[in-house]
Amino acid sequence: MSLPSSVSRPSKPAGGSGFTVVELVVALVVLLAAGFVVVAQKRDIQAQNRDAARKTAVNAIYYNLEDTYYPAHKYYPAALSAGDLTGLDPASLKDPAGKPVGDKASTLRYEPIGCDGAGKCSGYTLRAILEKEAAFVKSSPAR
Repeated sequence: MSLPSSVSRPSKPAGGSGFTVVELVVALVVLLAAGFVVVAQKRDIQAQNRDAARKTAVNAIYYNLEDTYYPAHKYYPAALSAGDLTGLDPASLKDPAGKPVGDKASTLRYEPIGCDGAGKCSGYTLRAILEKEAAFVKSSPAR
């Protein structure tokens, strides 16, 4: 079957090898789509890693308060400081963005409960505001 004279076939370079514009556009679209997927996955993984760091910090603070601070003092502090929580890496008192636990912009919160005028508290709630999950919360046990 021959083509009508008004229809022409795409021409190839003299050597007969190479790609047509359509093939190049399709390849470019596929590469761009793959790039978008990779970037989205990378951001998701980074958010999960920041959430894991927040959970680790909350657990480290919790166990330091329960295993070290409370047995020695028989109360909880009104605010957290590296000086009070010996044995705790001071970096644990900061969120992944470097904001300290007491800062309003921090994703890590320490909420003391039942404090007297001397800064002695009967309990607390630790809270991590997560990006990919609901808040991670640990509270002092009822005493």
